[in-house]
Amino acid sequence: MNDCWHRKVEDQQKGLSSEEGSVFSMDSSGDSMKPTQHVLLVGEGNFSFSASLCKTAEADTQITATCYESEEEAKKQEGACKSIQCLEEKGAEVFFNVDSTKLAEFPCLADKKFSCIIFNFPHYGRKAGVKKNRILLASFFLSCADVLTQDGEVHIALCNGQGGTPADQPMREWHNSWQVVAMAAEAGFILSKICPFDSSKCDGYRSTGYRSQDKSFHTEAALNHIFTRSLQFLPAKPVVIEERVGKELVSFQVPGDLCEYMNRNFLDKHSEHPVNILQQELLKEVGLTWPVQRIEKKYPLLFKSIPSAFSYSDFDILPSYIYWVRPIEIKKDNLLENMDSGDKTPAACAEYHTIYHTEEECEQAEGVQSDTSEPELKNGIGYALRPSLRVHIKKILQQQDLEIDTIYAHSGQIFKRCPISPNSLPSSHEALLIQAFDPSKNSEAACKLQVSLESAISTMAGLMPDSKIIFPREGLLSFQKYSEDPRYHIYIGYKTKGSGEQQQLIGSLVVMPHNSTHTKFQICVISLNLDLLSMLIFNVNDWRMLWTWDQRFISSFGRNNMTLFKEFSLYPPSYSHDVSFWVETETFDELEFHALVRQVSCGTVREVTLVDSFQHPHMGHASQCYRLIYQSSDRALSYRKALELQLLLRRELQQRLLVTLR
Repeated sequence: MNDCWHRKVEDQQKGLSSEEGSVFSMDSSGDSMKPTQHVLLVGEGNFSFSASLCKTAEADTQITATCYESEEEAKKQEGACKSIQCLEEKGAEVFFNVDSTKLAEFPCLADKKFSCIIFNFPHYGRKAGVKKNRILLASFFLSCADVLTQDGEVHIALCNGQGGTPADQPMREWHNSWQVVAMAAEAGFILSKICPFDSSKCDGYRSTGYRSQDKSFHTEAALNHIFTRSLQFLPAKPVVIEERVGKELVSFQVPGDLCEYMNRNFLDKHSEHPVNILQQELLKEVGLTWPVQRIEKKYPLLFKSIPSAFSYSDFDILPSYIYWVRPIEIKKDNLLENMDSGDKTPAACAEYHTIYHTEEECEQAEGVQSDTSEPELKNGIGYALRPSLRVHIKKILQQQDLEIDTIYAHSGQIFKRCPISPNSLPSSHEALLIQAFDPSKNSEAACKLQVSLESAISTMAGLMPDSKIIFPREGLLSFQKYSEDPRYHIYIGYKTKGSGEQQQLIGSLVVMPHNSTHTKFQICVISLNLDLLSMLIFNVNDWRMLWTWDQRFISSFGRNNMTLFKEFSLYPPSYSHDVSFWVETETFDELEFHALVRQVSCGTVREVTLVDSFQHPHMGHASQCYRLIYQSSDRALSYRKALELQLLLRRELQQRLLVTLR
């Protein structure tokens, strides 16, 4: 992967890669246990589980078994002495008086790192209610963080219904459960796997400690919850990019809510990102019917917008959707000097990137002065981040010597201002398929290209037999035309298990005339949103996951492999917060509000809904009330962290949007 990816991962967390060998875990059936270097068991009542594990573990597995009681009290339990003797004979360590919520304070554990920590059926004691047991879980996870390896696992076995996840059957109401995922999030852990806890597979195991008695828990339908560390929440660093737009060399600061999405290089030739895997497979399938030629030339992320630049093929590119940017002047030689001297302005602290697209442009760059004039945004004139690759079509047609019936493919990153919602992507990747044809000889060329596209997508969908998404065998794609819009909108039909038929807009098709000095022919242009399409094909249920820095996302697919995404963060908790403020109706930009929420929340807000709006009868301002749903797709989001982000948002709203909070 690219250097930017690796630098970000190092900033986020030192060492998600394996450093302690394979990690202990039950397989999906609960039948076997994988070896690890060092396993810690806490809360062992009679040590029967530890003894059972010791009998089946690999020779190089080191086991440390502990209990909360003193040695004298522990040995009073039935079978405890025999289990302890078995452990000691096999070289395991046994410790008493170990508090699972203060593991690092125990002298014999403080300097060790464990690959797996196991706590079976934790209980606060006696007739403790759910709140005390939640406190126990939260304190235990915080304690685990001190003695667990970076890629280690925490296993917690709970009785059916206690965990508070949909895996419990029946599932308790949230307030009546132990909320194990939310408690783990307090210490930065995510739930990565759930498997049945089958006590019958553990020879000699008998659970004890129910209500602080030598009494067994109800282990029927019990579940083993496996937790791993997640990446930390870090604010995005400002990014400054320098690009050549025509003959001008332009430096600009990337909008704050887009910094996380810049320079990720998902479409590089050797990228293992699913968006690139999908693109490669799509072109391979289309290539079975038509000659395909890749356009490798890189076009700038910026384009200089003037009203006449929007042709009829750009019908959906409205000024309100566009990220306008203002050129800035930065002396690269002084950039590091400013940072070292304590200059904390965004431009000084920004990560600086220079992008040249050809050797000729690199040579021409010397001596060219940046245009620092402010764009006339009200008239739609200035520099903007491209909202579609269609803004480059004219340039592509001028530079390419098109051959009849050959498909020319070009792809790249695009940007659109949009509200926060599950299917609104501020940054995504688009593919253009351009085909020239002579209408006098082949009047149905566009229809044939539609059939080829549908066949290619249908073939890719067919490679995923275990997908949660069901695609129709016939009529997979529909091409719909709306009044006044010259393009056909491309929808893909699908349904999920337990739901009705749905449609997702994934692109557009337009046929336009093209005049050549030799002949007159037409151009068929298909644009596809690769992100939305890959989400459906690979079963990625949250578009934010496509942009995660967690390497487990990429490793889920393997190198250029068409496999379904394996989720590593199950049942993430969500939190609802409202924010109300007075605005001037004529100047309030709702998309700017959404962009600020996206930036300040570190991308943790899944959805924003306007729940109430009130216009003052005698004054020009209005009251807006928005409901924000915080839920992270890849990181451990606790209630405490969500509240912290909400309070930060309230401060930023006043300072940056100049609204009056209610």
